[in-house]
Amino acid sequence: MSAVAVLRLPLNVDLSGFVKLLQRMQVPHRVSEEKGEQVLWVPAHISEDVRSLYDRFPAGDPDQQMDIPAAQAAKRPGFIEQLRHAKATALVLILSLIVGAVTLLGENLETMRWLTFLDFRIVGEYIHFVPLADSLAAGQWWRLVTPMLIHFGILHLAMNGMWYWELGRRIESRQGSINLIGLTLLFAVASNYAQFVFSGPTLFGGLSGVLYGLLGHCWIFQVLAPNPAYRLPRGVLVMMLVWLLVCLSGLVSMIGFGEIANAAHVSGLLVGCLTGLLGGLYNRRKLAV
Repeated sequence: MSAVAVLRLPLNVDLSGFVKLLQRMQVPHRVSEEKGEQVLWVPAHISEDVRSLYDRFPAGDPDQQMDIPAAQAAKRPGFIEQLRHAKATALVLILSLIVGAVTLLGENLETMRWLTFLDFRIVGEYIHFVPLADSLAAGQWWRLVTPMLIHFGILHLAMNGMWYWELGRRIESRQGSINLIGLTLLFAVASNYAQFVFSGPTLFGGLSGVLYGLLGHCWIFQVLAPNPAYRLPRGVLVMMLVWLLVCLSGLVSMIGFGEIANAAHVSGLLVGCLTGLLGGLYNRRKLAV
């Protein structure tokens, strides 16, 4: 089902009330920012109805029923429809699934060594790591990023994938696919390098450092430039921050869940807060112009 731009409005126009009305009516939609405007996208077959509704209720009206056939209004966007509006988010998750399959979720070391932060050789029962400088000199710059695609176990992959889908879609709908990919790569490099500095030559991987970056970005961006796309339920934010503190305490490792990449989590969160600060201030300044 194709989507069309039904409204193009200045950034200083408050769309939050109208968006809440669409959400209440369960109308598929998304809001993006393009060339200094906020653009409302809806399925083509209901675009005229949505435009007419906005003409009558630009600020939204929680008691107003929409003049769209009930079957269409109540229809939630299907998974395929969601994928069309979250292509970059889906791409990262698909790559993670592929890497999980070819590395047997961390069991196939010979394949995994091409994606780890440090290359390594297995000699007998020992792992010998290759210095990072040697790998970079050989042109293997992908190693700064690809550990985010490595996961150790199905639960590790499922949990990280679920949170990336939730947070990635928010950023992609608000700032676009290119910005999401850029932020993902930035958080991956920052969290991977921090973990390497903290733990030294070792095997680590997963999207969790990136996830905390996305969390920090949404959190601070929303504080400075409120937008429905970045409005995280308070319980989610508190839960992830509490989980970070629990991991830092060492309790998770003590009870047998393995080593936790705490340096990746903390660095990802800090860099994410920084990008959220810069993005939020920039967006706030544009709204004030």
